[in-house]
Amino acid sequence: MQTTGDQQLLKRINRSVLLRLMQQHSGLSRARMAAQSGLTKSTVSVLVRELLDEQWLVEASPPVSGDGLGRPSTPLQLNAEGRVLIGMEVAVECLRIVCVSLTGEVLSEHEVPLHSADPQAVCTQATALLQPLCADLAARGITISGVGVCLPGAVHDSTGLVHFAPNLGWRNVDFLGMVRAALATAGMACGTLYVQNDADAAALGEYEFGAGAKDDPLIFINCDVGVGAGIVLNDRLFTGARGAAGEIGHTILQIDGPVCSCGRHGCAEAFIGARAIRGSADVARAGHYLGVLIQNLDALFNPKTVVIGGKICAEHPGLLAQAQATVAQYTRQSGMPMTEIRAARYGLQAPAVGAAALVLHRFLRPLSEGANHVFGH
Repeated sequence: MQTTGDQQLLKRINRSVLLRLMQQHSGLSRARMAAQSGLTKSTVSVLVRELLDEQWLVEASPPVSGDGLGRPSTPLQLNAEGRVLIGMEVAVECLRIVCVSLTGEVLSEHEVPLHSADPQAVCTQATALLQPLCADLAARGITISGVGVCLPGAVHDSTGLVHFAPNLGWRNVDFLGMVRAALATAGMACGTLYVQNDADAAALGEYEFGAGAKDDPLIFINCDVGVGAGIVLNDRLFTGARGAAGEIGHTILQIDGPVCSCGRHGCAEAFIGARAIRGSADVARAGHYLGVLIQNLDALFNPKTVVIGGKICAEHPGLLAQAQATVAQYTRQSGMPMTEIRAARYGLQAPAVGAAALVLHRFLRPLSEGANHVFGH
């Protein structure tokens, strides 16, 4: 006999199927959703009613004519106004917070200098940023699906433990637990909470709010003080055994090259990171080495799309063009088609928007691994 737990999981899966259909094909009717999902019309009707009540979906108007002689059908779409996602980036020098709609529109954004890199101080400052935003949304009757937080370090998916964040000076920090405790102490109810690496989050933002499966595999390269990559592979983040996949800033591009912040010589960060770029000659060199790095990633993952973002790219637009030229040169030599390489859709907000997208990504995949910590309703 099926248990209650099995029934609830099946229901969550069916709900996620309908939401992903709506994400890919806005404007479907209930009948079309049933046909494309394989679910019965009665099941779709019940689930759609729940999703409407919970502000995940909204009925568009006016109704459109059906295929036959029956009454017109009502198109449905994701609710871009009644339910939101919140994302926060803990960067080396600042905190960025965004409020994002289910369709990827940035509704508000705020950036403040990071007062201290001490984990507890970061939690306190993050809570102070979140509190007025959550209170304002609640007063306006807007539902918060959850909060995603990202930072420059290796984060364990299922526990939220930050194994190593060298540019913050963190090692084995239970940041998820600390943020949960800080929010609970403040009496805040903001849905589910997730913590992820900044480049991983940015990759999800490009994936969920972009072309989705058409861009899979997708690699996001975040160029800031450090250099990291987020990898979406087969509709999931590829994070490795301990959350350290994509630490491309510490791959070696030159034996016995310049010293890196990690103490080794010739790391990508020593050529591409913020500390390595001081003038136009450094930008040209960094762009070339970024192209070499992309070429190596292309050989490993054969991605459909590589997205470049981060502070360095924003400050030095020529970096992307130089990287594209370097990859094009390798492409001509090999006779292989060139992978699409483009700038981040959300600019400097890419990691924060991606942290918000992480909430949606996890909700739409109830069988995926990862923490799902509820600290409010």
